Amino acid sequence: MTAPAIDDPTGNAQALASVHTQNLAPLLHRLGVSVLVSTYQAGKLVVLRADGGVVNTHFRSFNRPMGLAADRERLAVGAFAEIAELRNMPATAPRLADPPRHDAVFIMRRAQVTGAIDVHEMAYAGDGSLWFANTLFSCLCTLDDRSSFVPRWRPPWISHYAPEDRCHLNGFGLRDGEPRYATALGTTNTPQGWRANKRDGGVLVDIADGRVVADGLSMPHSPRWHAGRLWVLESGRGALVEIDPRSGRRRDVARVPGFARGLDFAGSIAFVGLSQLRESNAFTDIPITEDNSERLSGVWVVDIERGATVALLKFTGGVQEIFAVQVLAGMRFPDIVTEGELLASAYALPDDALREVRFTP
Repeated sequence: MTAPAIDDPTGNAQALASVHTQNLAPLLHRLGVSVLVSTYQAGKLVVLRADGGVVNTHFRSFNRPMGLAADRERLAVGAFAEIAELRNMPATAPRLADPPRHDAVFIMRRAQVTGAIDVHEMAYAGDGSLWFANTLFSCLCTLDDRSSFVPRWRPPWISHYAPEDRCHLNGFGLRDGEPRYATALGTTNTPQGWRANKRDGGVLVDIADGRVVADGLSMPHSPRWHAGRLWVLESGRGALVEIDPRSGRRRDVARVPGFARGLDFAGSIAFVGLSQLRESNAFTDIPITEDNSERLSGVWVVDIERGATVALLKFTGGVQEIFAVQVLAGMRFPDIVTEGELLASAYALPDDALREVRFTP
């Protein structure tokens, strides 16, 4: 194991500690990616990026960050009562310390107040719209400039919108640029009704027709369509699972030593988030707490063709629970700017206006 280079401007570096396998930094470099990790428990967005032979862990503070969505130009972070949106402005990289390393700079641009709706997974659809799981109201939503949120889909068993977390709708994934698969911890229609059978009452749903593709799942999260296959994390068992979207047949591809939540891919490599789950957590009466007393927290890297863990980063202090894992493809060393002088003096203009900008020598 190797200790990473810690970059935490809040001065909390000692508490936010981690170690990683020696091959993780070379793997990130070879794939040409960095990885974002949200931890609502620690109130941090963590950037994992290769820095020579080690992984640099770069922290930014948010209020209970959970869902993440990103592409080459944008980053969205779902926080306690708002969704923050940042824009990639790589031209500002020379103004950062050690500028040759930065190939992306996500700078805060706006935050929309949604209210405390328990935003879970998020994604940018093919038309550019930002979708997110509104767990409190049991639906998938988008944003507009007038509303807290715009409901776009709810499971067929949910009779109406209510701030009651009726089925713990927590995750969804795109297919061909459209929201297609969703996970919930139950098919209940009463306030927090899912808690009665949280151990194995979870379902994977086809958004297109409302069909339950698979049931009997142990706290499923993070449905993803990747490489022509449907994936989901059975968090309660610590399992990365492949599911046939037609028959619902499933097979374990890999097992990991923790509550698996947060999933993204780079080619044949899966990045899986792991949480320890504190004993006071409501999600403890599940198989993973009985089968694995260690329950680690970090990011496990799995080769999906072999079902083998090939690298990992383990948090050793400050981070016990992870929600989202987001791969930034083609960005090896990004930065996140949410405050300070660069935020105050970096200006984003429309292309037409930018062509008319002139600076006095």
